Amino acid sequence: MTSVRNHRPQLSGNKWFIFVLTALIIGACSPKIRTVPSSTVKTTTKNPVIKKEKPAEKPPVKTPEAKASVISLILPLGLDHAVAGQSYTAAKLKTANMSIEYYQGFKLALDSLTSTGSNYKLQIFDSKDDAAQSHSLSLNPQVKNSEIIIGPVFPDDVKAFTAMLTSARKPIVSPLSPAAPAIFKNQNLVTMTPPLEYHAMGAATYIAKSIKPKKVFILNSGFSDEKLYTSPFKRTLDSLSKRKIQVVNITVTRGNLTPLVAQLSAKDQNIFLVSSTKQAFLMVTLRSLDTLSKKFPVTLFGHPSWEKFAFLKAALLQRLNTHITSTDKVDYKSAETNTFLRSYRHTYHTEPTDFAIKGFDHGLYFGKLLADGEDMSKAEFEDYTGLHNSFHFIKKPGLGWINTHVDILKYQNFDLKKVE
Repeated sequence: MTSVRNHRPQLSGNKWFIFVLTALIIGACSPKIRTVPSSTVKTTTKNPVIKKEKPAEKPPVKTPEAKASVISLILPLGLDHAVAGQSYTAAKLKTANMSIEYYQGFKLALDSLTSTGSNYKLQIFDSKDDAAQSHSLSLNPQVKNSEIIIGPVFPDDVKAFTAMLTSARKPIVSPLSPAAPAIFKNQNLVTMTPPLEYHAMGAATYIAKSIKPKKVFILNSGFSDEKLYTSPFKRTLDSLSKRKIQVVNITVTRGNLTPLVAQLSAKDQNIFLVSSTKQAFLMVTLRSLDTLSKKFPVTLFGHPSWEKFAFLKAALLQRLNTHITSTDKVDYKSAETNTFLRSYRHTYHTEPTDFAIKGFDHGLYFGKLLADGEDMSKAEFEDYTGLHNSFHFIKKPGLGWINTHVDILKYQNFDLKKVE
């Protein structure tokens, strides 16, 4: 689970030389041309033979080309850093690479749909990771008249962009940010990455329906930001179990779990939730849980960001029967994934990143909606299973559509395996 703005994962390859090419892209797919046969050439003979007149042949009718659906893609390419005399900082280059990778996946999806008869016009705009630039793009007629707008990417840019487009209109997709839609308060927004509260709700739902314990112990570090996870978790658990599952909150100091021992079961699984992302707290508390697990059965649920924490060792997490939620689990053994990998490697001569895979999923999903003639001003977003995550949208008044689907993963054989 990446937090909103500053968590930008390490990206592959220095691809700045592609940026100028990207800036020149206006149409994603070339118009499809059907060759018309040339007319028959007349010849003369010395002894003409009178023949019965034949009805004039009708000229071949050219199949009308499907109307191009206009898609605007707004990405923080930062092309002003690619001109002579300018250069990218390391952070800006990572952001630019992320943009290129997402674009390449998105474009590949549209190309695959174009081969089946669909037609698109893909417009690329550079938000420069700048709120003022995003605000300016929201006034651009080319952008405003698109069938669908994908981007901007970062929360501040999304906020500046959507502030000018509050009345009911066609969708504005927030493709990568997990920021809560309440920050933007825009009825047209489509949030593709489930916000943190839906991770908490997903974990609570799994516990209530699949484990059905008598108690759940929430181990807190004392920092208030943990309530962003624990509050929706408890609310969902109380609702689903009708308060039959007791929730025990405890603030843990220096890893001391002794006050809990009297409440633990020696036979049934003892369910613990730890929503902290603080390294010092996690190292001490999880070691204490590990000691406790030698006498009591322990099942641990953790924060989605744990997957990216190198200091959390898989062996420890496996001993604690650890579960986390995720929206980025790719099944590299599936036929669909391998078909995508071959196509991406053949087209771009490089390995796809998570951003490329997300771009492909988003391009395929929205491209199909447009190809099916969906009225985007009244769109109904159906469930969809992608390569990196599934989409299950709910619509909230004033907040738009929110993808709520998260996977439940468990550490098995020193790796994360999907359990639901």
